[in-house]
Amino acid sequence: MQEFAVVQHVLVAPDKFKGSLTAAEVASRVSAGLRVPTVELPVADGGDGTVDAVVACGFTRVTVEVTGPTGLPVAASYAWRPAGLPAGPSGSPTDSRATAVVELAEASGLRRLPGGHEPLTATSRGTGELIADAVRRGAQRIVLGLGGSASTDGGAGMAQALGARLLDADGDDLGHGGAELRRLERIDLTGFTDLSGVEFVVASDVDNPLLGPHGAAAVYGPQKGATPEDVRVLEAALSRFAAVATQTHGLLGAVEHDDTPRAMGVAGAPGAGAAGGVGFAALAFLHAEIRPGIDYLLDLLGFGDLVKDARLVITGEGSLDEQTLRGKAPVGVAQAAAKAGVPVVAVCGRRSLSDAELATAGIEAAYALTDLEPDPDRCMAEAGALLERLAARIAADRL
Repeated sequence: MQEFAVVQHVLVAPDKFKGSLTAAEVASRVSAGLRVPTVELPVADGGDGTVDAVVACGFTRVTVEVTGPTGLPVAASYAWRPAGLPAGPSGSPTDSRATAVVELAEASGLRRLPGGHEPLTATSRGTGELIADAVRRGAQRIVLGLGGSASTDGGAGMAQALGARLLDADGDDLGHGGAELRRLERIDLTGFTDLSGVEFVVASDVDNPLLGPHGAAAVYGPQKGATPEDVRVLEAALSRFAAVATQTHGLLGAVEHDDTPRAMGVAGAPGAGAAGGVGFAALAFLHAEIRPGIDYLLDLLGFGDLVKDARLVITGEGSLDEQTLRGKAPVGVAQAAAKAGVPVVAVCGRRSLSDAELATAGIEAAYALTDLEPDPDRCMAEAGALLERLAARIAADRL
């Protein structure tokens, strides 16, 4: 009887090169340069580019018109997989419920601000409208990727889009933005969307609470253009939101008002401060579970099945730096591959991590575009061709 050798593949599982190539484009270019059997699995950690990566792995893109962070309409997308279909390229779903992947940056991200930052008035409403559309479509599970948020509204806009009424002392609805929450007196959920039967998972690696020196306003507000005075306004507004939610709906987010507001329960939960406090609203109103972004998405896409027969995994992102070590996609891929005993190398635009730091993260070697082209502008402009050359170098070194 004739025996046939099993041809092992290389699993190419990179994140995007921000501003240059999508994760799918990176995977395609690396595969082209390797010239060996490959399986391409573009990945993301829940932030900007998550929908693109998931669509490249077999989900369908659904585009709808929603409210952008300024209140103007924008066309935004989420990823959709009907019930009963495989979770990813592996073809063997472990969980085939109807699933939507909603990326906050799509509807409510900084890139949706055409005229600059609007720290006090930007809203997360469009993200809630994407969720509502997925619920109407029949989603049984919604994965909410947080990252790149334009707003610091505690997820109030998202909750309003789903039917929550945030009312002032006169019984009027609040307008857009975090600053409006200072006037909040009551929350009416009688018209809230029926979410029974829908599981919500927040894919995020941010562990900040909603309030305090490590909270949404203090840490992330300045990144969205907030001045020191704006930060104080937003902190007071988010504190008010948490307090009213507690008083009117029994949420475990009680706030003690003293010189330094402190939050317990939902407001103090790790991740409540993610995306300008959208994490808080996800916990409080959607009863979501917060999971590490890259780990959850790798499970969703079937990474575990694909890595079993791989002889090498190639991951990467635009910049391998200290942020990479804080739960970004390449480290998540490396840790998942290590469980299967498969070696990992990375490609990147540039790197500032030492060999020792890479090894600690489970990455045996890193190949940077700047190894081939020292001019950063040319690296950005010619990233695809340079990646193919890097992949050929990997093949010569490793395969």
